[in-house]
Amino acid sequence: MQTSLVDWLRGQDDETLAALLRVRPDLAVPPPADLTVLATRAGIRASVQRACEELDTVALAVLEALVIAAAETTPADTGEVARLLGPDVPAGAVEAGLTALRDRALVWGPDDGVSLVPAAREVVPQYPGGLGRPASGAAAVDDLAGLLAQVSPEEQRVLGALVDGPPIGRSRGASDPSTPVGQLIARGLLLRVDTDTVEMPRQVGLALRGDHPMGAITLERPDVVTKDRDPATVDGTGAGAALEFLRRADLLIASWGHNPPGVLRSGGLGVRDLRRVAKDCDTDEATAALLVEVLRAADLLGETETTQPEWLPTTAADAWRASPDETRWAELARAWIDLPRLPGLVGRRDEADRPIAALSDAVRRPPAGRDRRRVLTALAELAPGRSVGSPAALADLLAWRAPRRGGRLRDDVVSWTIAEATALGLVALDALTTAGRVLLDPPSGNPAELSGVLYEALPAPIEHVLLQADLTAVAPGRLSPELAHELGVLADIESAGGASVYRFTEHSLRRALDTGRTAEDVRATLAARSATPLPQSLAYLVDDVARRHGRLRGGTAASFLRSDDEVLISEVLAHQAAAGLGLRRLAPTVAVSTLPLAEVLDGLRAAGFSPSAEDAGGAVLDLGEPGRRTEPRRRTRPGAAPEGPPARQAEDLVARMRSGDTLAGVRRSVADTAVAVRGSTTTLASLQDAARNRRHVWIGYVDAHGVAGERVLAPTTVGGGVVEGRDALDGMIRRVPLHRITSIAVVES
Repeated sequence: MQTSLVDWLRGQDDETLAALLRVRPDLAVPPPADLTVLATRAGIRASVQRACEELDTVALAVLEALVIAAAETTPADTGEVARLLGPDVPAGAVEAGLTALRDRALVWGPDDGVSLVPAAREVVPQYPGGLGRPASGAAAVDDLAGLLAQVSPEEQRVLGALVDGPPIGRSRGASDPSTPVGQLIARGLLLRVDTDTVEMPRQVGLALRGDHPMGAITLERPDVVTKDRDPATVDGTGAGAALEFLRRADLLIASWGHNPPGVLRSGGLGVRDLRRVAKDCDTDEATAALLVEVLRAADLLGETETTQPEWLPTTAADAWRASPDETRWAELARAWIDLPRLPGLVGRRDEADRPIAALSDAVRRPPAGRDRRRVLTALAELAPGRSVGSPAALADLLAWRAPRRGGRLRDDVVSWTIAEATALGLVALDALTTAGRVLLDPPSGNPAELSGVLYEALPAPIEHVLLQADLTAVAPGRLSPELAHELGVLADIESAGGASVYRFTEHSLRRALDTGRTAEDVRATLAARSATPLPQSLAYLVDDVARRHGRLRGGTAASFLRSDDEVLISEVLAHQAAAGLGLRRLAPTVAVSTLPLAEVLDGLRAAGFSPSAEDAGGAVLDLGEPGRRTEPRRRTRPGAAPEGPPARQAEDLVARMRSGDTLAGVRRSVADTAVAVRGSTTTLASLQDAARNRRHVWIGYVDAHGVAGERVLAPTTVGGGVVEGRDALDGMIRRVPLHRITSIAVVES
């Protein structure tokens, strides 16, 4: 007798069911009420297809063999499965494939009667094993071998073209009975699909293939050529790439802070703006797209909520830039690893043949983080310092492990992930760095440990530079944050790398003097921070710029007062209201204020003066209130999808399903004896009798929200309009108001 999936699940222990929920997490959302619900979900086509994405080549071949054996209708023997796979597939591989399918509840039952979920037929290829559909008629009789022995050489060539699959072919002679194709159709060795298309029946394909019914099956994992490298060299190279990525991030934040690009009407960043990012950051467009996507994910870039939105650095960017390099990098790496977007799509064409823009919704791919981890995990399986020969070889390995995973972008995602990880310093010389291994540890890499690993890989920061006579300073290594900031104020970076070069110019020195530094401060700083004497040419440049700096000064003013009467201006400035209005005299007949003109005039009128406003031409200006105004309506940008309920432990879900299963069994047993409650007197009497005789009672009720529920209670106290008892499923004390009970039945022990 065939066992159903729900009965098989009921016979498994809690550990097996918990493992099932872990390998197929979609079955637990929302939490199933009982094992019947779990079995129903496990057989849904979408869930089965998702489970098949995790299967390797061997397990998928076993699945196709079970479909060929029609195990979804009649349980199949594992011996038949092994025969279909052929003698080249060892018994251990067959058993491993069946185990993977059983672990995911795609098959169940003993080895002599393996059953398959019916939805499996819908998720395997249209022609499993390259075989056509079964046929009745001449091709299905016992004399099939005799029919095949009579085919002519021309007919044999036709059959040979279809035997390896796919079993479908097109021929203009399909409707002509005198052609080889027509004669094969007449004898049932081919089936006519339409006037020009024929199909080889499954029986014919199996007979022609002989000992290999499903053809050649690749069992051995692809060989990935690897190279051994010094782990210290890998980590050092990765650390250098990390610093370069941080430098470009600083350049981008500085650039967008002064010249922010606009947001496209459809959302995202324009092609020209992306090219400008690549130019400003001295990189290619692919790395520029990665840069803006990662900074956006780290909340260092954001979109303004204005009528004409722009991309701007966020307030968090200032605190981030002031942090140590290793801390800043750890934040970006953690933002990238789980980024639900594919920056590699930027620049490609969408379905409407339009270029995909960075920061747009078209780049969003929710499984991207999972696939990214999968690629890095494959690299982490190699010994530290060992690198893969090429991304293509790694893609072949991952394709063998999970052929149905990743879709048409599967191989592209592998190459994109390695390129992005290399730019971030997680991969160097095609090997995973120590920081990359730490990042893969849950949860998304410990920030302190991750930054500590990079700190150890980075060279020790230096506290000096080498000043040269050509007005440059050479940094012979990684500068300390304080020195790097100081040089960033005094000079412009000319080239970055292992030995960065800074150039002093009039513009850079004016920038330093604008911060309040004096010529003496600049010379003292350079002399203290340089391992070489201060060049005379640089000292002259500092003095020359300082001599001309500040001779012409500017300030801010929002309004002014003028009068031909100097005495009136003096009277206004001498009044006690002048201090509150921020008035300051610039000339005998002119005073300025930092307050708006309307506030200044109102204050003067309150002080007893009679001022008037004027426009740029000197004409009197009316500043009367034009009427009430409202702020422009801001369009609310769609936010992230709300998070689901907190994740429940698989063991807790199993316990709940067991309880639900028990409750469902009780419901079925009392279905004939359950009585609808028609009055509180009947309910009270039934519950009091159960409490006296220590019997369990099944109660159907409606809660305060109008939702129907049920419980099995052992009543202990009945009164005051409430029944209190111990729940038979979890042992907890429950209270149910009598007026909410809708039906009741005594449970026979």
